Parts: sequence; structure tokens; C-alpha cells
Amino acid sequence: MLSEHFGDPEARTLEGWEARGGYSALRKALGESRKDIIEEVKKSGLRGRGGAGFPTGVKWSFMPKDSGKQHYLLCNADESEPGTFKDRELMRWTPHQLIEGCLIGAYAIQASHCYIYIRGEFFEATQILARAIEEVYEAGYAGKDVLGSGHDLDITLHLGAGAYICGEETGLMSSLEGQRGEPRVKPPFPAVSGVFKKPTTINNVETLCAVPHIVNNGGEWYQQWGTEKSTGTKLFCVSGHVQRPGNYEVPMGFNFREFIYDVCGGPPDGRTIKAVIPGGSSVPIMSADELDVGMDYEAMISAGTMLGCGSVIVMDDTTDIVKQVRRMVDFYAHESCGQCTPCREGTAWAAKILRRIEDGWGTESDLDTLVEISENMTGKTICVLSDSAAAPITSSIEKFREDYLALIGAGTVETARSA
Repeated sequence: MLSEHFGDPEARTLEGWEARGGYSALRKALGESRKDIIEEVKKSGLRGRGGAGFPTGVKWSFMPKDSGKQHYLLCNADESEPGTFKDRELMRWTPHQLIEGCLIGAYAIQASHCYIYIRGEFFEATQILARAIEEVYEAGYAGKDVLGSGHDLDITLHLGAGAYICGEETGLMSSLEGQRGEPRVKPPFPAVSGVFKKPTTINNVETLCAVPHIVNNGGEWYQQWGTEKSTGTKLFCVSGHVQRPGNYEVPMGFNFREFIYDVCGGPPDGRTIKAVIPGGSSVPIMSADELDVGMDYEAMISAGTMLGCGSVIVMDDTTDIVKQVRRMVDFYAHESCGQCTPCREGTAWAAKILRRIEDGWGTESDLDTLVEISENMTGKTICVLSDSAAAPITSSIEKFREDYLALIGAGTVETARSA
């Protein structure tokens, strides 16, 4: 569905997308009431594909009906989670799929302006998307009086500057306004006071790409895939020690072990899987014996981890778990905006302690300190960046403690000099 036209260069153009049924959903939506569109998306069970998994139709319904203020739709295309590369491919191969979803979503929430906030490093995707936006204006799908509906909608492509924190929805809004990319305290929630202090909805690229299919085919059609609470299909980005890495679209609830071994080919010959991160570096790590679980929100939570944004990172038995966790925490320490003390100080100190353990100069009490720091970072900040750093720390110590203990006391004069 979402990935059907990956690799097809003709699908990038307006003419090619229309030949594949493109913009029929927009025409249909403009002939329906906004309430009916939102109810159909609710019925589909579509949940946000950016990581949180909040029901999309419910999120849309939070927007005020007669506020008298301008409404905004923001598309979060600032794909920054380590191991994630699905949104980039959606924009690269099917830009009009995203734009049509934006147009429908904006109409449904009475938004007159849509901003697509794209990661600045996505040079190719930005060029393709910019041309696609020009095409929709030329065709009358955007601008004044869209297709004679009386609905006005402008689309602006806004480039970010490579800050992970701007992928958080309120940090994105701050950046879009020209301020520092710092998350905001909620409430007020974006639907009440969002970008420019106006009612705002923020959706992920993959979420909006699913909308035209739901409008064309109906909510019940979308429910044919997935589970009762996690409906539809989802794109999963697979990297690491597998024979066939890449983007895969499978029904929600698909068996995780079967996915890794049968669909992705399993680990390299002669190797065994040691650990897997199922949803990007910000979720708890799974051990090899925990993989018989469904690829959906509820099943992953019951397994002690999260589906996240579907970034599957596979690590075989050659992996240095401590090193990989240290690299993750280094990333979060670097990307912290610094406004919350538990995050600013906690990520930096955790990274230093992990480096000391990795170099062989740690102590067993350092593990207790790391757990304590992680507890102080979890649920105590404005956004969840510090929680994201804590998740791999605590899960790796719990499941791979022997890897840490093997490094304790292993320091030598040589390692000290190299450090």
C-alpha cells in the first residue's frame, strides 16, 4: 500500500501519480463533511506512525470547530531517530502521496496552512517534494479555492537544521517560529495553542500517507490488516546484522521472529542474534529469546519494550553491547536541548560513566549509578529525550549485565594512554 510505488520514478510526478489513482481521495474528501472524514479515520483505527501511536482521528477531533482563529497542520518530516529511514523513502518515491494526505488532513481540521518540516540533510527528498508542491499549485490542488470547494490551503516546505529535538512536536513548533528548538510544557496542548499560538495538529509523514487510502476505501477496509487495537500496515526500517536490510511494509501484529529470520534473512551465516532494538534507539533492547511477539503497539509493550517508529536494529553475537549503548547515549547527550536539568546533566554523566566502563576502568557500583541516573531521567522532563537515553541503559544492564561485568577491571596502561 504505502510502499507499492517505491522504485518507480514515474510515481514522483503529478501526471504519474494521477495515473495511479492519485488525488481521487482529495476530490472525494472535498465533497464530504469534515466531521465525516474524521469519523472515517477514527473508524480505521489509524494510529500515529511517528512513535507515540496516538489515534489519528481522535487527535484531529481535538481541534476546535469554530475558534475563529487560523488553524495549522504540521507534517513532521524531521526523521532523526537513529535507525529510521522510512519517511525519507516515502518522500523520495511518492511525494504526492504525502501531499494528498496533507491536503485531506488540512481540510478535515479546517487548516488553511500546512507546513512540512523536513530534515535539512534530506537534500534529494527536499528537491523532489518542492517540485511536487509546485505541481499541486499549478493543478489547483493547493492555493485559493481548491478545486472549487471554497477551501483555501497553502503548503510551505520548511527545512530544519539537523536537530533531533525538533522531531518532538512542540520543539518543532518552536523551531518553525524561529525560536530555539526547545520542547514546551503541556498544557496548553497544540490543538488549543500550537504554532504561532493558533490551533495546530502535528502528524508524521507515514501517518498522513495512509490517509488517502482510508478516504478512498473506508475505515473498515483498513481494519482488514493488523490487530484489533493496532490496525493497518506499517513500514519497518531494518538495519544491522541481517542479510536483507531495508524498508518493509507488513501488517501490524506480524510475528517479529518470523520477520527477522524469514523476511529479512536472519543474521549473517555462522552468526546468531544477540539483541534487537524494535523501534529505534530510544526503546528498550530485546534479547534473542524475546522475539516471539507481534509487531504491534500492545504486544511490544507486553514484552517490555515499545514499537516506536518501527526502526529495527539487529545485533549479532559479535556486538559489543556496552559500546553500542554508549554510542546511543552519546547521541542523546549531544542532542539534548539542555533546558531540563535531569536530561542535560543525566545524559552527559551517563555517557561519561559508560565510556569509563567501556575503557575498562569502571566498577560494579557504576552499574547501580547508571540505573539511578536513568530513574532520575525517566518521566521527569518536559519531553522524553532523557527517557530515550535511559531505555537502552536500563534494559542492557538488566539483560546483558555480564557484558558490563566482563569489562570491569579490564583497564590497562595502554587503554588509559589511548583514552
